Amino acid sequence: MKVTAPELQLFDELKPGLTSFCYRMLGSIDDADDAVQETFIRVWQSWSSFRQESSFKTWVYRIASNICLDKLRQTKRRIRPVDFSGPAESIVEPRETLPDSSWIWPAPEFSNNPEDIFIRKDTLHICFITLLQLLPPRQRAVMILKDVFEWPSKQIAETLGMSSAAVNSALQRARDTLEREQLRSDEFNRSEEAPDQELLSRYVEAFEQFDINALVALFHEEGRMSMPPFPMWVRGKDDLFKFFTLTRWHCEGSRFVPVTANGGFPALAQYMWSREEDGLVPWGIHLLEVKDNKVFHVQNFINRDLFARFGLPDRLDR
Repeated sequence: MKVTAPELQLFDELKPGLTSFCYRMLGSIDDADDAVQETFIRVWQSWSSFRQESSFKTWVYRIASNICLDKLRQTKRRIRPVDFSGPAESIVEPRETLPDSSWIWPAPEFSNNPEDIFIRKDTLHICFITLLQLLPPRQRAVMILKDVFEWPSKQIAETLGMSSAAVNSALQRARDTLEREQLRSDEFNRSEEAPDQELLSRYVEAFEQFDINALVALFHEEGRMSMPPFPMWVRGKDDLFKFFTLTRWHCEGSRFVPVTANGGFPALAQYMWSREEDGLVPWGIHLLEVKDNKVFHVQNFINRDLFARFGLPDRLDR
């Protein structure tokens, strides 16, 4: 039995939600897209076995959930540099990197549909994605489907091949784990506060002019900067000053393009000068967390491939 146009349309309608589900499960937009593509292939290959004993949506999410669970059995938990080690003890130019599969990465918008955009967009924040990675994969799936997508326990049970009682038990354990982690960490306990436009503008101006004094003045006393795939991260104004001074040669002449990430959170795409390419080329996506109206944490996700995912150009003229 072949998949027809109406079924393809049904899958396309589910695709934004599936992608956001897989991203929350896997912590990587590349892995999420791969999972959704694999889901489509399995739907196409298995269409003749769909008996309509459950809804089409439940059946598709069952396939996607199994793909995500299989992927998570084969990989280590994704983290952020601040979860990997303490801050740098000596400020040197970062050299060591870890594979992209080690890190949580930001994601662009999944859909222009208001319904998709407003499905618990706070649960797309990087801190929440990080918290989710602490959960065993099946508990993670239960919590996303219940607390984010607000599915009934019966539908979750059908999707994950569990009893309703097992779903409720897994959900309670997941909630208990996240509550403990939020109480343990000041950063996780407070929601990610987005920078206002004035602070963003001042950050862009100071960075593009590479006025180190003005840049460091924007940071909280406990301010930090992390730069996956480098595990090294920097904390405190003195070390931030040293770090920016050390990397001036690399960052001077940068330009920023505003974007949004992870549920509409304001972000900045940094382009840096490249003599080899005679222009400005992608470098990193900056997400700024705020505390007491100061920059608390700049997460600079250094990954050129992300720029295409965010619909950004591969080059800017100087």
